[in-house]
Amino acid sequence: NSGINAEWPLRPWLLKIQITLPAIFKAPLRPDVVHFVHSNIAKNHRQAYAVSKEAGHQTSAESWGTGRAVARIPRVRGGGTHRSGQGAYGNMCRSGRMFAPTKTWRKWHRRVNRKMRRYAICSAVAASALPALLMDRGDKIENVLEVPC
Repeated sequence: NSGINAEWPLRPWLLKIQITLPAIFKAPLRPDVVHFVHSNIAKNHRQAYAVSKEAGHQTSAESWGTGRAVARIPRVRGGGTHRSGQGAYGNMCRSGRMFAPTKTWRKWHRRVNRKMRRYAICSAVAASALPALLMDRGDKIENVLEVPC
């Protein structure tokens, strides 16, 4: 109970209360399971994104073919502008489409077994009962009477 530590200077008889440690604080520490569950559940808040289907193909271009000592990449047609004659469509071209354009049907979410989720929660709560781990992550526990508090 967090009220015990907050009120002990005012009511010193509260220090004599003995509370048995809940069994969850004695659960095995599995940082690998906690990391796996956290990293996979964190993916379930993502939104799908993708580039436009027409991106990089919004110009008329055709290859000049062989025999002109230039690459066979499609080139913008016409004249009278810097854009004419420039490479188009390819992923190596300026204003071309990207390689393997992103799609909205990518696998965005991950399913994690319910037992594994519960196991990770128990392991994380048990890790919060070790002063060494708390100090290692930067928690200031010098003024705390005992951990877990």
